[in-house]
Amino acid sequence: MSTFPAKTELETLVRRALEEATRLGATGADAAVSVDSGLSVTVRLGEVETLEHHRDRGLGITVYLGQRKGTATTGDLGWPAVAETVAKAVSMARFAAEDPFAGLPDVADLARDADSIDLDLDHPWALDVDAAIAIAKASEAAALAVDARITNSEGASIGTQRGIKIYGNTLGFMGGQPSTYYSQSCVVVASQDQAMERDYWYTAGRAAGDLETPESVGRTAALRTVRRLGARRLATGRAPVLFVPEVARGLFGHFLGAIRGSSQYRKSSFLLDAAGTQVFPSFMQIDERPHLRRGLGSAAFDAEGCRTADRALVKDGVLTGYVLNSYAARKLNLRTTGNAGGVHNLIVASGGDDFAALVARMGRGLVVTELMGQGVNGVTGDYSRGAAGFWVEQGELAYPVNEITIAGNLKDMLKGIVAVGSDVDRRGALMTGSVLLEEMTIAGE
Repeated sequence: MSTFPAKTELETLVRRALEEATRLGATGADAAVSVDSGLSVTVRLGEVETLEHHRDRGLGITVYLGQRKGTATTGDLGWPAVAETVAKAVSMARFAAEDPFAGLPDVADLARDADSIDLDLDHPWALDVDAAIAIAKASEAAALAVDARITNSEGASIGTQRGIKIYGNTLGFMGGQPSTYYSQSCVVVASQDQAMERDYWYTAGRAAGDLETPESVGRTAALRTVRRLGARRLATGRAPVLFVPEVARGLFGHFLGAIRGSSQYRKSSFLLDAAGTQVFPSFMQIDERPHLRRGLGSAAFDAEGCRTADRALVKDGVLTGYVLNSYAARKLNLRTTGNAGGVHNLIVASGGDDFAALVARMGRGLVVTELMGQGVNGVTGDYSRGAAGFWVEQGELAYPVNEITIAGNLKDMLKGIVAVGSDVDRRGALMTGSVLLEEMTIAGE
């Protein structure tokens, strides 16, 4: 994997940009420079379909002239281009309207100890093109060998990325560290009785050793695809619904959107002013763990240089607070929660039941494995999306279903969670098991 400039070299560039902003009259500024490179390979039906090497770099700077703000970016890290970018940001700030809430974070919130936190995020992998192609081919071949009904492939892919991002501001903060990210996926198509279904599987991690084997990814993709054959529609009605982990993640994503600071101060949230109130059943616990080693959402500081820390976001079903950056915190007369740029390793506590036990517990209802469409209103909480999955009878998967719609209201859905499974999906910054909901409306035939 390609190397990138030394950390000290990038820190010097950020420092020079900040000094230039100050020289041009800025009362405050922050800047971030990032460099990353990687390889992406896709194989389809045994042939290389795409092969890409990428190398990206860029610098962004935000300057403040009192309460006026200007931002500019550049992909050229040469000093003349950076100096010109700083000048453009200052010029833009001169014409911007004053915003009483604009500005750098409070000094007390900065992550002064960031460099002492070892998150174990950097695991270089010397993967050359031939080896990457071999991995993708092995994954696809394993998928095609599972069942004669696997008749086509949309490809098997592998991607690598290694990069470094340095952030600094005129309050004296400077921090950043290199990190790696690897993923491998496979998508195949199955045919039966003139009907076709597709499905996929993927694996992701900070280190090559954290990934599933290529053969395992291919086989899982194939098995998921074959089991969707023979799908039926359902009669319209109400029934319990079980979201598999990769779908349940989206449910909690809507929850996060509602408690984000911008949604609160714009009064565009179905959970407006909900801090301190019961949002989930009393058994629910949701924690943020920013400093997990090798975590896909781990960070020693947020996008403003503010410290990140362990936090119970939901305790015994009660929302303890919002997800805030400095700007939103000032608008709400609160303090930043270190979430500029998003959450860092949100973990939904799971119960003792695995997926099979949750299906048995549900007895009769719908397992949702895929959602389609964007029918979610973040202001009212109204939820309506196309879905596919499996109908459950007598505690077991009975047959696949598709072309249905599930509907409800997010407030009721969150409070109607019956259980969270032990089958936790850890392939992202939000980790949850399957989620069993008490009841939703299912629209079919």
